[in-house]
Amino acid sequence: MDNGTHISIKDWSEDDQPREKLLYKGKNALSDAELLAILIGSGSRNESAVDLCKRILQQNNNQLHQLAKQSIQQLMQFKGIGEAKAITIVAALELSKRLQLSDVKELTKIGSSADVCKLMQPIIGDLPHEEFWCLLLNNSNKVIYKFQLSKGGLTQTVVDVRMLFKTALEHLATALILVHNHPSGQLSPSTADKDITFKIQEAGKSLDIKLLDHLIITQTSYVSFADEGLV
Repeated sequence: MDNGTHISIKDWSEDDQPREKLLYKGKNALSDAELLAILIGSGSRNESAVDLCKRILQQNNNQLHQLAKQSIQQLMQFKGIGEAKAITIVAALELSKRLQLSDVKELTKIGSSADVCKLMQPIIGDLPHEEFWCLLLNNSNKVIYKFQLSKGGLTQTVVDVRMLFKTALEHLATALILVHNHPSGQLSPSTADKDITFKIQEAGKSLDIKLLDHLIITQTSYVSFADEGLV
């Protein structure tokens, strides 16, 4: 029977401690490992939930964005993580990603390269492969449409410039911004990056559709051709 006596967090079992810590000290008091431990609920016979989650994070360089790349099968390689726990982790991290996307839904007007990064980084920043996207803008620099042009690599043969401008004309766009990711984390534009940028920039001139920028995005940063004076 509950007699109103407060039990110290340290007196709870190791698997229950993160829950009590959140309850009495607030969510900001918990480490990433403790928050993950709440999700999985329990560890194994020889390892608490917190210790298990610390080990999982360590194997992912203590980076949540790297952990978010792990599949259910990869997570199940950790002793103590079964299918249900792996699904819970994947679902929670996907919700976090969708939260980032919902935060930028109102960001329709582009005023800087940082605005483009905020819009696109949650979509392509942590992908294990390259994707090439295009943002179409109107006279007010508001994004009226965004679409994927290619997936898996960036070459002039992969990016269909005619389809790009066909789509731009269909949406009555007056300007466009190119965006692609570098899974390697390297921000330096390649020769192919520069070549396709120039090709699209020149093609747009005859249609009076201006190329405003081309961003290369990684998990943690970005580089802007416009900021660097390359367009």
